[in-house]
Amino acid sequence: MSGQNTMWAMTAADQAAAVRSGEISAADLVDSHLERIAEVNPRVNAVTQLMADRAREDAARTDRRRAAGEELGPLAGVPFTVKETTPVEGVPTTFGLPRFRDLVAAADAPPVARLRAAGAVPIGHSNMPTLVLAGMHTRSELFGDTVNPWDPSRTPGGSSGGDGVAVATGMAALGLGNDSGGSVRIPASFCGVAGLKPTPGRFPADHRVLGPDDPGPASQALVTDGPLARTVADLRLAYEALAGTDPRDPRAVPVPLDGAPLPGPVRVALVADPGRRGVHPVVRAALTAAADALSDAGYDVRETADVPRHDEALEAYGRITLTEFAPTWPAVRQLLGDGGDRYIQLALERTPPADAAELMRLMGSWLGIRRSWAEFLDAFPLLLGPVFTEPPVEPGLESRDAAGRERVAVGMRLCTVTSFVGVPAVAVPTGTRDGLPCGVQVVGRAFREDLCLAAAQEIEDRLGVLTPVDPRPTAAVGRHALGRATTGGRTRPRLGPPSAATPSRGA
Repeated sequence: MSGQNTMWAMTAADQAAAVRSGEISAADLVDSHLERIAEVNPRVNAVTQLMADRAREDAARTDRRRAAGEELGPLAGVPFTVKETTPVEGVPTTFGLPRFRDLVAAADAPPVARLRAAGAVPIGHSNMPTLVLAGMHTRSELFGDTVNPWDPSRTPGGSSGGDGVAVATGMAALGLGNDSGGSVRIPASFCGVAGLKPTPGRFPADHRVLGPDDPGPASQALVTDGPLARTVADLRLAYEALAGTDPRDPRAVPVPLDGAPLPGPVRVALVADPGRRGVHPVVRAALTAAADALSDAGYDVRETADVPRHDEALEAYGRITLTEFAPTWPAVRQLLGDGGDRYIQLALERTPPADAAELMRLMGSWLGIRRSWAEFLDAFPLLLGPVFTEPPVEPGLESRDAAGRERVAVGMRLCTVTSFVGVPAVAVPTGTRDGLPCGVQVVGRAFREDLCLAAAQEIEDRLGVLTPVDPRPTAAVGRHALGRATTGGRTRPRLGPPSAATPSRGA
Protein backbone atom coordinates (compact mmCIF):
# COMPACT_ATOMS: atom_id res chain seq x y z
CA MET A 1 0.00 0.00 0.00
CA SER A 2 3.00 2.32 -0.33
CA GLY A 3 2.38 3.44 -3.90
CA GLN A 4 1.05 6.97 -4.28
CA ASN A 5 -2.15 5.75 -5.93
CA THR A 6 -3.07 3.68 -2.87
CA MET A 7 -1.88 5.89 -0.02
CA TRP A 8 -5.32 7.41 0.42
CA ALA A 9 -6.75 3.94 1.13
CA MET A 10 -4.45 3.34 4.12
CA THR A 11 -5.75 3.83 7.64
CA ALA A 12 -4.83 7.05 9.40
CA ALA A 13 -2.63 5.06 11.77
CA ASP A 14 -0.74 3.43 8.88
CA GLN A 15 -0.42 6.74 7.04
CA ALA A 16 1.11 8.46 10.07
CA ALA A 17 3.43 5.53 10.82
CA ALA A 18 4.68 5.49 7.23
CA VAL A 19 5.35 9.23 7.28
CA ARG A 20 7.16 9.03 10.61
CA SER A 21 9.36 6.18 9.40
CA GLY A 22 10.10 7.84 6.07
CA GLU A 23 8.49 5.02 4.10
CA ILE A 24 6.35 7.65 2.38
CA SER A 25 6.54 11.42 2.36
CA ALA A 26 3.80 13.64 3.70
CA ALA A 27 3.89 15.47 0.37
CA ASP A 28 3.09 12.31 -1.56
CA LEU A 29 0.41 11.40 0.95
CA VAL A 30 -1.34 14.75 0.51
CA ASP A 31 -1.04 14.53 -3.28
CA SER A 32 -2.58 11.06 -3.20
CA HIS A 33 -5.60 12.47 -1.37
CA LEU A 34 -5.84 15.46 -3.70
CA GLU A 35 -5.92 13.07 -6.65
CA ARG A 36 -8.65 11.05 -4.95
CA ILE A 37 -10.66 14.23 -4.34
CA ALA A 38 -10.30 15.20 -8.00
CA GLU A 39 -11.59 11.78 -9.01
CA VAL A 40 -14.43 11.35 -6.50
CA ASN A 41 -15.66 14.71 -5.29
CA PRO A 42 -17.44 15.66 -8.55
CA ARG A 43 -19.67 12.63 -7.96
CA VAL A 44 -20.47 13.18 -4.27
CA ASN A 45 -19.84 16.88 -3.51
CA ALA A 46 -18.56 16.40 0.02
CA VAL A 47 -15.49 18.67 -0.05
CA THR A 48 -16.57 22.28 -0.43
CA GLN A 49 -13.43 24.41 -0.08
CA LEU A 50 -10.24 22.66 -1.09
CA MET A 51 -7.09 23.76 0.78
CA ALA A 52 -4.62 22.23 -1.68
CA ASP A 53 -1.79 24.77 -1.55
CA ARG A 54 -1.87 25.02 2.22
CA ALA A 55 -2.00 21.23 2.62
CA ARG A 56 1.04 20.87 0.40
CA GLU A 57 2.88 23.51 2.43
CA ASP A 58 2.01 21.72 5.68
CA ALA A 59 3.17 18.42 4.21
CA ALA A 60 6.47 19.90 3.02
CA ARG A 61 7.04 21.31 6.52
CA THR A 62 6.41 17.86 7.99
CA ASP A 63 8.90 16.28 5.62
CA ARG A 64 11.55 18.88 6.49
CA ARG A 65 11.05 18.19 10.19
CA ARG A 66 11.46 14.45 9.68
CA ALA A 67 14.59 15.00 7.60
CA ALA A 68 15.99 17.14 10.43
CA GLY A 69 15.45 14.30 12.88
CA GLU A 70 12.57 15.91 14.76
CA GLU A 71 9.95 13.70 16.37
CA LEU A 72 6.64 13.83 14.51
CA GLY A 73 3.18 13.62 16.03
CA PRO A 74 0.85 10.61 16.15
CA LEU A 75 -1.11 11.91 13.13
CA ALA A 76 1.88 13.07 11.09
CA GLY A 77 0.80 14.00 7.58
CA VAL A 78 -2.73 12.60 7.91
CA PRO A 79 -5.25 14.65 5.85
CA PHE A 80 -8.57 15.58 7.46
CA THR A 81 -11.67 17.52 6.47
CA VAL A 82 -13.34 20.16 8.63
CA LYS A 83 -17.08 20.87 8.70
CA GLU A 84 -18.11 24.29 7.37
CA THR A 85 -19.11 25.31 10.91
CA THR A 86 -15.58 25.09 12.27
CA PRO A 87 -12.93 27.75 11.63
CA VAL A 88 -9.69 27.02 9.81
CA GLU A 89 -7.37 30.03 9.91
CA GLY A 90 -7.36 32.01 6.67
CA VAL A 91 -10.34 30.20 5.14
CA PRO A 92 -14.01 31.30 5.13
CA THR A 93 -16.30 29.61 7.66
CA THR A 94 -19.42 29.73 5.49
CA PHE A 95 -21.96 27.56 7.34
CA GLY A 96 -23.05 26.72 3.79
CA LEU A 97 -24.52 30.22 3.38
CA PRO A 98 -23.77 32.66 0.53
CA ARG A 99 -23.81 35.58 2.95
CA PHE A 100 -20.83 34.10 4.83
CA ARG A 101 -18.69 33.13 1.83
CA ASP A 102 -16.13 35.81 2.80
CA LEU A 103 -16.19 35.20 6.57
CA VAL A 104 -12.47 34.39 6.76
CA ALA A 105 -11.38 32.83 10.04
CA ALA A 106 -8.72 34.66 12.03
CA ALA A 107 -7.56 31.51 13.83
CA ASP A 108 -8.05 27.76 13.93
CA ALA A 109 -10.84 26.50 16.17
CA PRO A 110 -9.44 24.58 19.17
CA PRO A 111 -10.15 21.10 17.70
CA VAL A 112 -8.51 22.05 14.41
CA ALA A 113 -5.49 23.38 16.32
CA ARG A 114 -5.24 20.17 18.34
CA LEU A 115 -5.33 17.93 15.26
CA ARG A 116 -2.69 20.13 13.63
CA ALA A 117 -0.54 19.88 16.77
CA ALA A 118 -0.70 16.09 16.41
CA GLY A 119 0.61 16.45 12.84
CA ALA A 120 -2.63 16.15 10.86
CA VAL A 121 -3.20 18.29 7.76
CA PRO A 122 -6.52 20.03 7.00
CA ILE A 123 -7.23 19.38 3.33
CA GLY A 124 -10.67 20.90 2.88
CA HIS A 125 -13.89 22.13 4.38
CA SER A 126 -16.87 19.77 4.15
CA ASN A 127 -20.52 20.26 3.34
CA MET A 128 -23.44 20.48 5.78
CA PRO A 129 -27.10 21.62 5.84
CA THR A 130 -27.36 25.39 5.61
CA LEU A 131 -26.54 26.89 9.03
CA VAL A 132 -27.07 23.31 10.35
CA LEU A 133 -30.76 24.32 10.43
CA ALA A 134 -32.06 23.17 7.07
CA GLY A 135 -32.49 19.52 8.07
CA MET A 136 -30.69 16.22 8.60
CA HIS A 137 -29.80 15.83 4.91
CA THR A 138 -26.54 17.49 3.87
CA ARG A 139 -27.67 20.18 1.46
CA SER A 140 -26.43 23.77 1.73
CA GLU A 141 -27.57 26.93 0.02
CA LEU A 142 -23.99 27.72 -1.02
CA PHE A 143 -22.72 24.28 -2.08
CA GLY A 144 -25.78 22.14 -2.84
CA ASP A 145 -26.37 18.45 -2.10
CA THR A 146 -23.90 15.86 -0.89
CA VAL A 147 -24.51 12.35 -2.23
CA ASN A 148 -24.39 9.10 -0.29
CA PRO A 149 -21.68 7.06 -2.06
CA TRP A 150 -23.49 3.79 -1.35
CA ASP A 151 -26.78 4.85 -2.98
CA PRO A 152 -27.55 8.28 -4.46
CA SER A 153 -31.24 7.86 -3.60
CA ARG A 154 -30.44 7.79 0.15
CA THR A 155 -29.21 10.69 2.27
CA PRO A 156 -25.66 10.60 3.66
CA GLY A 157 -27.14 12.01 6.85
CA GLY A 158 -26.05 15.12 8.65
CA SER A 159 -25.31 17.57 9.71
CA SER A 160 -21.68 16.37 9.39
CA GLY A 161 -22.55 14.57 6.16
CA GLY A 162 -19.70 16.02 4.12
CA ASP A 163 -17.18 14.56 6.54
CA GLY A 164 -18.93 11.19 6.54
CA VAL A 165 -18.79 10.98 2.75
CA ALA A 166 -15.22 12.31 2.49
CA VAL A 167 -13.94 9.71 4.94
CA ALA A 168 -16.00 6.87 3.49
CA THR A 169 -14.70 7.48 -0.04
CA GLY A 170 -11.04 7.97 0.91
CA MET A 171 -10.85 11.69 0.22
CA ALA A 172 -9.66 12.17 3.81
CA ALA A 173 -8.51 9.78 6.49
CA LEU A 174 -10.35 11.70 9.23
CA GLY A 175 -13.25 14.13 9.42
CA LEU A 176 -13.96 16.74 12.07
CA GLY A 177 -17.69 17.25 12.59
CA ASN A 178 -19.89 18.19 15.51
CA ASP A 179 -22.92 16.65 17.18
CA SER A 180 -25.72 17.86 19.43
CA GLY A 181 -28.27 15.19 18.58
CA GLY A 182 -26.70 12.78 16.09
CA SER A 183 -24.80 14.95 13.61
CA VAL A 184 -21.62 12.84 13.79
CA ARG A 185 -23.20 9.48 14.49
CA ILE A 186 -25.92 9.54 11.82
CA PRO A 187 -23.63 10.30 8.83
CA ALA A 188 -21.11 7.81 10.21
CA SER A 189 -23.80 5.13 10.24
CA PHE A 190 -25.33 6.09 6.88
CA CYS A 191 -21.89 6.19 5.20
CA GLY A 192 -20.38 3.08 6.80
CA VAL A 193 -17.69 4.67 8.98
CA ALA A 194 -17.09 5.16 12.70
CA GLY A 195 -17.86 8.33 14.62
CA LEU A 196 -17.39 9.60 18.17
CA LYS A 197 -19.63 11.97 20.09
CA PRO A 198 -17.61 12.78 23.22
CA THR A 199 -18.77 13.85 26.65
CA PRO A 200 -19.27 17.64 26.79
CA GLY A 201 -16.05 19.04 28.24
CA ARG A 202 -13.83 16.27 26.86
CA PHE A 203 -12.67 18.31 23.83
CA PRO A 204 -12.11 22.09 23.97
CA ALA A 205 -14.14 24.25 21.61
CA ASP A 206 -14.97 27.88 20.90
CA HIS A 207 -18.33 28.41 19.25
CA ARG A 208 -18.01 32.18 18.88
CA VAL A 209 -17.84 31.99 15.11
CA LEU A 210 -20.39 34.55 13.91
CA GLY A 211 -19.59 37.24 16.48
CA PRO A 212 -18.07 37.95 19.89
CA ASP A 213 -20.91 36.46 21.93
CA ASP A 214 -21.19 32.88 23.10
CA PRO A 215 -24.34 30.90 22.25
CA GLY A 216 -27.04 30.26 24.82
CA PRO A 217 -26.89 27.61 27.54
CA ALA A 218 -28.54 24.82 25.55
CA SER A 219 -26.08 25.17 22.70
CA GLN A 220 -23.20 25.43 25.16
CA ALA A 221 -24.24 22.20 26.87
CA LEU A 222 -25.24 20.15 23.82
CA VAL A 223 -22.82 20.83 20.96
CA THR A 224 -19.68 18.68 20.92
CA ASP A 225 -17.05 18.46 18.21
CA GLY A 226 -16.29 14.89 17.20
CA PRO A 227 -14.18 12.90 14.74
CA LEU A 228 -15.14 10.43 12.00
CA ALA A 229 -12.80 7.70 10.73
CA ARG A 230 -12.85 4.48 8.76
CA THR A 231 -11.61 2.38 11.69
CA VAL A 232 -12.12 2.50 15.43
CA ALA A 233 -8.34 2.56 15.96
CA ASP A 234 -8.16 5.74 13.88
CA LEU A 235 -11.03 7.17 15.89
CA ARG A 236 -9.04 6.43 19.04
CA LEU A 237 -6.02 8.33 17.65
CA ALA A 238 -8.21 11.34 16.90
CA TYR A 239 -9.77 11.12 20.36
CA GLU A 240 -6.35 11.20 22.02
CA ALA A 241 -5.31 14.21 19.94
CA LEU A 242 -8.52 16.18 20.55
CA ALA A 243 -8.85 15.64 24.31
CA GLY A 244 -7.48 18.21 26.72
CA THR A 245 -7.89 21.76 27.91
CA ASP A 246 -7.64 25.17 26.27
CA PRO A 247 -7.96 28.65 27.80
CA ARG A 248 -10.57 29.49 25.17
CA ASP A 249 -12.90 26.89 26.68
CA PRO A 250 -13.31 26.86 30.48
CA ARG A 251 -15.69 23.91 30.11
CA ALA A 252 -12.91 21.56 28.98
CA VAL A 253 -11.58 19.49 31.86
CA PRO A 254 -8.32 17.50 32.28
CA VAL A 255 -9.91 14.08 32.70
CA PRO A 256 -7.64 11.08 31.97
CA LEU A 257 -8.11 9.48 28.56
CA ASP A 258 -8.74 6.09 30.19
CA GLY A 259 -10.68 5.41 33.36
CA ALA A 260 -10.15 2.68 35.91
CA PRO A 261 -10.66 -0.90 34.69
CA LEU A 262 -14.06 -2.34 35.56
CA PRO A 263 -14.29 -5.56 37.58
CA GLY A 264 -15.58 -8.72 35.93
CA PRO A 265 -17.34 -8.87 32.56
CA VAL A 266 -18.57 -5.42 31.54
CA ARG A 267 -22.36 -5.34 31.58
CA VAL A 268 -24.03 -4.02 28.43
CA ALA A 269 -27.71 -3.06 28.21
CA LEU A 270 -29.09 -3.84 24.77
CA VAL A 271 -32.02 -1.51 24.05
CA ALA A 272 -33.20 -2.25 20.54
CA ASP A 273 -36.30 -0.04 20.57
CA PRO A 274 -35.77 3.02 22.78
CA GLY A 275 -39.07 4.64 23.69
CA ARG A 276 -40.97 1.64 22.28
CA ARG A 277 -41.74 3.40 18.99
CA GLY A 278 -40.63 0.66 16.64
CA VAL A 279 -37.41 -0.42 14.99
CA HIS A 280 -36.79 -1.69 11.45
CA PRO A 281 -35.86 -5.38 11.12
CA VAL A 282 -32.59 -4.46 9.41
CA VAL A 283 -31.59 -2.30 12.38
CA ARG A 284 -32.70 -5.00 14.80
CA ALA A 285 -30.49 -7.50 12.96
CA ALA A 286 -27.52 -5.11 13.18
CA LEU A 287 -28.02 -4.82 16.93
CA THR A 288 -28.18 -8.59 17.27
CA ALA A 289 -24.94 -8.96 15.32
CA ALA A 290 -23.24 -6.34 17.51
CA ALA A 291 -24.58 -7.95 20.69
CA ASP A 292 -23.30 -11.35 19.57
CA ALA A 293 -19.89 -9.82 18.82
CA LEU A 294 -19.70 -8.29 22.29
CA SER A 295 -20.83 -11.53 23.93
CA ASP A 296 -18.15 -13.38 22.01
CA ALA A 297 -15.61 -10.84 23.32
CA GLY A 298 -16.62 -11.56 26.91
CA TYR A 299 -19.10 -8.77 27.60
CA ASP A 300 -22.24 -9.51 29.63
CA VAL A 301 -24.97 -8.36 27.23
CA ARG A 302 -28.49 -8.21 28.60
CA GLU A 303 -31.51 -7.07 26.62
CA THR A 304 -33.27 -4.28 28.52
CA ALA A 305 -36.75 -2.90 27.90
CA ASP A 306 -35.88 0.79 27.64
CA VAL A 307 -33.60 3.64 28.61
CA PRO A 308 -34.49 5.96 31.52
CA ARG A 309 -37.08 8.70 31.05
CA HIS A 310 -36.96 8.52 27.27
CA ASP A 311 -40.08 10.51 26.43
CA GLU A 312 -39.42 13.10 29.12
CA ALA A 313 -35.90 13.67 27.78
CA LEU A 314 -37.12 14.13 24.21
CA GLU A 315 -39.76 16.62 25.31
CA ALA A 316 -37.35 18.62 27.46
CA TYR A 317 -34.70 18.67 24.72
CA GLY A 318 -37.16 20.09 22.21
CA ARG A 319 -38.70 22.66 24.53
CA ILE A 320 -35.39 23.96 25.88
CA THR A 321 -33.59 24.24 22.55
CA LEU A 322 -36.50 25.78 20.68
CA THR A 323 -37.21 28.24 23.49
CA GLU A 324 -33.61 29.42 23.30
CA PHE A 325 -33.75 29.68 19.54
CA ALA A 326 -37.23 31.15 18.94
CA PRO A 327 -36.40 34.86 19.46
CA THR A 328 -33.85 34.83 16.63
CA TRP A 329 -35.89 32.69 14.23
CA PRO A 330 -37.61 35.50 12.26
CA ALA A 331 -34.22 36.94 11.27
CA VAL A 332 -32.44 33.61 10.77
CA ARG A 333 -35.30 32.27 8.68
CA GLN A 334 -34.58 34.83 5.98
CA LEU A 335 -31.07 33.45 5.46
CA LEU A 336 -32.01 29.87 4.71
CA GLY A 337 -33.16 30.09 1.11
CA ASP A 338 -36.18 28.55 -0.57
CA GLY A 339 -37.51 25.73 1.61
CA GLY A 340 -34.53 25.81 3.95
CA ASP A 341 -36.71 27.05 6.79
CA ARG A 342 -39.14 24.12 6.79
CA TYR A 343 -37.21 21.85 9.18
CA ILE A 344 -37.15 24.36 12.03
CA GLN A 345 -40.56 25.83 11.25
CA LEU A 346 -42.15 22.38 11.45
CA ALA A 347 -40.45 21.87 14.81
CA LEU A 348 -41.67 25.21 16.16
CA GLU A 349 -45.23 24.46 15.08
CA ARG A 350 -45.10 21.16 16.96
CA THR A 351 -43.20 22.42 20.02
CA PRO A 352 -44.03 26.00 21.03
CA PRO A 353 -41.47 27.88 23.17
CA ALA A 354 -41.85 27.69 26.95
CA ASP A 355 -42.53 30.67 29.19
CA ALA A 356 -40.04 31.63 31.91
CA ALA A 357 -41.61 29.50 34.63
CA GLU A 358 -41.83 26.44 32.42
CA LEU A 359 -38.26 26.93 31.22
CA MET A 360 -37.01 26.97 34.82
CA ARG A 361 -38.89 23.73 35.48
CA LEU A 362 -37.41 22.14 32.38
CA MET A 363 -33.88 23.16 33.35
CA GLY A 364 -34.42 21.46 36.70
CA SER A 365 -35.74 18.31 35.06
CA TRP A 366 -32.64 18.23 32.87
CA LEU A 367 -30.48 17.49 35.89
CA GLY A 368 -32.96 14.89 37.13
CA ILE A 369 -32.90 13.08 33.80
CA ARG A 370 -29.11 13.08 33.81
CA ARG A 371 -29.18 11.64 37.35
CA SER A 372 -31.48 8.82 36.23
CA TRP A 373 -29.10 8.01 33.40
CA ALA A 374 -26.08 8.06 35.72
CA GLU A 375 -27.85 5.50 37.92
CA PHE A 376 -28.71 3.38 34.86
CA LEU A 377 -25.11 3.47 33.63
CA ASP A 378 -23.87 2.63 37.10
CA ALA A 379 -25.65 -0.71 36.71
CA PHE A 380 -24.83 -1.04 32.99
CA PRO A 381 -21.57 0.75 32.11
CA LEU A 382 -22.42 0.44 28.41
CA LEU A 383 -25.60 0.74 26.36
CA LEU A 384 -25.92 -0.81 22.89
CA GLY A 385 -28.61 0.77 20.76
CA PRO A 386 -29.51 2.05 17.28
CA VAL A 387 -28.08 5.18 15.73
CA PHE A 388 -31.18 5.53 13.56
CA THR A 389 -34.07 3.09 13.87
CA GLU A 390 -34.44 2.47 10.15
CA PRO A 391 -32.06 2.25 7.17
CA PRO A 392 -30.93 5.50 5.49
CA VAL A 393 -33.92 7.49 4.26
CA GLU A 394 -34.37 9.61 1.16
CA PRO A 395 -32.77 13.08 1.02
CA GLY A 396 -34.87 15.85 2.52
CA LEU A 397 -37.54 13.64 4.10
CA GLU A 398 -37.39 15.65 7.34
CA SER A 399 -38.21 18.91 5.55
CA ARG A 400 -40.94 17.57 3.26
CA ASP A 401 -43.87 17.77 5.66
CA ALA A 402 -44.83 17.20 9.29
CA ALA A 403 -45.02 13.44 8.82
CA GLY A 404 -41.55 13.29 7.31
CA ARG A 405 -40.09 15.42 10.05
CA GLU A 406 -41.67 13.26 12.73
CA ARG A 407 -40.40 10.08 11.08
CA VAL A 408 -36.82 11.39 11.11
CA ALA A 409 -37.13 12.70 14.68
CA VAL A 410 -38.36 9.27 15.79
CA GLY A 411 -35.55 7.54 13.88
CA MET A 412 -32.79 9.55 15.58
CA ARG A 413 -34.38 9.53 19.04
CA LEU A 414 -31.61 7.72 20.91
CA CYS A 415 -29.05 10.17 19.51
CA THR A 416 -31.18 13.05 20.75
CA VAL A 417 -31.64 11.61 24.22
CA THR A 418 -27.99 10.68 24.71
CA SER A 419 -26.89 14.16 23.64
CA PHE A 420 -29.33 15.65 26.14
CA VAL A 421 -27.94 13.59 29.03
CA GLY A 422 -24.34 14.39 28.09
CA VAL A 423 -22.86 10.92 27.67
CA PRO A 424 -20.34 9.72 25.07
CA ALA A 425 -21.18 7.40 22.19
CA VAL A 426 -19.37 5.66 19.34
CA ALA A 427 -21.12 4.75 16.10
CA VAL A 428 -19.64 1.66 14.47
CA PRO A 429 -20.61 -0.25 11.30
CA THR A 430 -21.88 -3.82 11.50
CA GLY A 431 -22.07 -4.76 7.80
CA THR A 432 -24.31 -4.08 4.82
CA ARG A 433 -27.85 -4.96 3.86
CA ASP A 434 -29.43 -4.36 0.45
CA GLY A 435 -26.35 -2.40 -0.61
CA LEU A 436 -26.45 0.02 2.33
CA PRO A 437 -24.29 0.12 5.45
CA CYS A 438 -25.74 -0.80 8.83
CA GLY A 439 -24.45 0.31 12.22
CA VAL A 440 -25.06 0.68 15.93
CA GLN A 441 -23.91 2.96 18.71
CA VAL A 442 -22.19 2.11 21.96
CA VAL A 443 -23.04 4.61 24.73
CA GLY A 444 -21.13 4.91 27.99
CA ARG A 445 -20.78 6.74 31.26
CA ALA A 446 -19.65 10.37 31.19
CA PHE A 447 -15.94 10.64 30.36
CA ARG A 448 -15.67 6.89 29.64
CA GLU A 449 -15.10 7.22 25.92
CA ASP A 450 -12.43 4.58 26.43
CA LEU A 451 -15.07 1.97 27.29
CA CYS A 452 -17.14 2.89 24.22
CA LEU A 453 -14.11 2.73 21.92
CA ALA A 454 -12.97 -0.61 23.34
CA ALA A 455 -16.39 -2.16 22.80
CA ALA A 456 -16.67 -0.68 19.31
CA GLN A 457 -13.26 -2.17 18.53
CA GLU A 458 -14.50 -5.62 19.50
CA ILE A 459 -17.50 -5.19 17.20
CA GLU A 460 -15.30 -4.05 14.34
CA ASP A 461 -12.83 -6.88 14.89
CA ARG A 462 -15.62 -9.42 14.41
CA LEU A 463 -17.80 -7.70 11.80
CA GLY A 464 -15.22 -5.93 9.66
CA VAL A 465 -14.50 -2.53 8.08
CA LEU A 466 -16.70 -1.35 5.20
CA THR A 467 -14.77 1.53 3.65
CA PRO A 468 -13.21 3.10 1.60
CA VAL A 469 -15.79 2.74 -1.15
CA ASP A 470 -16.12 4.05 -4.69
CA PRO A 471 -19.32 6.06 -5.23
CA ARG A 472 -22.12 4.47 -7.17
CA PRO A 473 -22.87 6.24 -10.47
CA THR A 474 -25.24 9.17 -10.25
CA ALA A 475 -26.34 12.16 -12.26
CA ALA A 476 -24.55 15.50 -12.03
CA VAL A 477 -24.65 16.89 -8.52
CA GLY A 478 -25.84 20.18 -7.09
CA ARG A 479 -25.03 23.77 -7.99
CA HIS A 480 -22.02 24.47 -10.17
CA ALA A 481 -21.79 28.26 -10.01
CA LEU A 482 -21.10 28.79 -6.33
CA GLY A 483 -18.46 26.26 -5.37
CA ARG A 484 -14.85 27.29 -5.01
CA ALA A 485 -11.62 26.07 -3.52
CA THR A 486 -9.37 28.09 -1.25
CA THR A 487 -5.61 28.10 -1.30
CA GLY A 488 -4.23 29.78 1.77
CA GLY A 489 -6.76 32.62 1.74
CA ARG A 490 -6.80 32.95 -2.07
CA THR A 491 -9.49 31.51 -4.28
CA ARG A 492 -9.36 29.55 -7.50
CA PRO A 493 -11.77 27.38 -9.48
CA ARG A 494 -12.90 24.30 -7.60
CA LEU A 495 -11.25 20.96 -8.24
CA GLY A 496 -14.04 19.24 -10.11
CA PRO A 497 -17.63 20.53 -10.38
CA PRO A 498 -19.27 21.54 -7.11
CA SER A 499 -22.53 20.13 -5.98
CA ALA A 500 -25.40 20.79 -5.67
CA ALA A 501 -32.00 18.62 14.98
CA THR A 502 -31.40 21.40 16.61
CA PRO A 503 -30.74 25.12 16.26
CA SER A 504 -27.03 24.89 17.08
CA ARG A 505 -23.76 24.05 15.37
CA GLY A 506 -24.30 20.29 15.36
CA ALA A 507 -27.84 19.23 14.60
